[in-house]
Amino acid sequence: MDGDLSLFLERFDVLPLGYGEGTFAGRRYGVTVRASEDGKRGWLFGEELGGRDRVSCNVYRLGGGRARLLPCEMPAEKVVAFVLGFVPDVRPRP
Repeated sequence: MDGDLSLFLERFDVLPLGYGEGTFAGRRYGVTVRASEDGKRGWLFGEELGGRDRVSCNVYRLGGGRARLLPCEMPAEKVVAFVLGFVPDVRPRP
């Protein structure tokens, strides 16, 4: 996805690592977030609980403050909207 990802990255970076649950657009989701040890790659998979919706992506840090969002078989806008609107049940990672 081209364009400014700064707000997306801010929100992505505070999502709790591991599995957690929360809400998006009034629906419940189970979400797993992982990060590589070097911090250069992040991964998100979310699934609507009791529903059919899914969201998944990889985020690559390219250096110099640049990043690349690679959604998995869905529009980047869907992933961005999800990350910006998802409210986890647990507290953000430190």
